[in-house]
Amino acid sequence: MADEGNIISDLNLDGNGADTDPSAGIITQYVKDLSVENPNAPQSHSWQGTPQIDIQFNIGARPIEGEVHEVELKITAKAGYDEGAAYMVELTYCALVGMRNLEDGQAHAFLYAEAPRILFPFARRIIADAVRDAGFAPLMLDPIDFNGLYVQQLAAQQNDGIGAPVGNA
Repeated sequence: MADEGNIISDLNLDGNGADTDPSAGIITQYVKDLSVENPNAPQSHSWQGTPQIDIQFNIGARPIEGEVHEVELKITAKAGYDEGAAYMVELTYCALVGMRNLEDGQAHAFLYAEAPRILFPFARRIIADAVRDAGFAPLMLDPIDFNGLYVQQLAAQQNDGIGAPVGNA
């Protein structure tokens, strides 16, 4: 027979019965915006050679209500030849994220590193399909180390004095 005291402590319930364990997860994910341009069709489909590919991405997050935030993963993929632009795909892929009982640093890391890592495979497929549907070979984006990029960004901010402690000791 289990001791009720152990069950309550294992669940980390406070005196009012509220769950105090830290938690975070994806509630839903969705395409917020998708734009596909094929500006030089049909000529671009006969151009020879290897296109120059430019990939840009940006991560944003904003509070929605209470414990819910929206995370945006924006990806722009452009391909061009000497003759001109072949295609451009712009995708804003989002998720609603629920977070409870996280410290600020943990919440920030989840919003800007972990959530984009979870979203990326889905966004990657959408980009590949959009490029294929524009009449080109699917663009398979390389995996991105969002955690590594997050750590680099934090280090750069601290080196710039943005994250430096304020005050005198």
